[in-house]
Amino acid sequence: MNDTQDIYTEPYPIDTDTLAHLGPLRGMAGIWQGTRGLDVKPKAEGPKKQAYVERIELQPIDPQTNGPQLLYGLRYHTHITKPDQRKTYHEQVGYWLWEPATGSVIHTLSIPRGLVALASGQTTADATTFELLATQGLDTFGICSAPFLHHAFKTTEFRITVTLHPEDGTWSYEQDTVMQIQGRDEPFHHTDRNVLHKIAEPTPNPLAQRSV
Repeated sequence: MNDTQDIYTEPYPIDTDTLAHLGPLRGMAGIWQGTRGLDVKPKAEGPKKQAYVERIELQPIDPQTNGPQLLYGLRYHTHITKPDQRKTYHEQVGYWLWEPATGSVIHTLSIPRGLVALASGQTTADATTFELLATQGLDTFGICSAPFLHHAFKTTEFRITVTLHPEDGTWSYEQDTVMQIQGRDEPFHHTDRNVLHKIAEPTPNPLAQRSV
């Protein structure tokens, strides 16, 4: 967080090549596929395991400023199906952001069932693993749900751990969405994990393309 009194003046000059300034997110840029995802979700009869296939596109955006704050990032779209099916099982959009000045990674997510979250964690530019957390009820890095989900399946915590694998160029994640489900005393841990393999390189951000 910027503690200076000047909250308006933008940093200058700014390097417009986002791919060169993504810090720990650089290894995630591109288009990826994971064919062996595992989801553990809540059902009336108890936890159910579900295999899934995932395609995620992460493309660099132009540098973003909030006054003196400077962020580099990736815009993403995740599309998930069950094996051998075309019907959407899960869809998600948002951004992965890196703030070099503070060593912060920020993850925004929005799903078309009425939930948004903003998670954050601290790490280093050369890190190969990092964890982010969002907590329901906080003013910053929190979770907001539409009325039905808040009533029946309230998400109280979202945690994701990303690990880059330089040896084979893949990356993986493990995430835990903690839910308070109506009629149950104990929180439910809705977990997901997958390994992503690159199927296409990222497209440079618009400002970087114009400077070539």
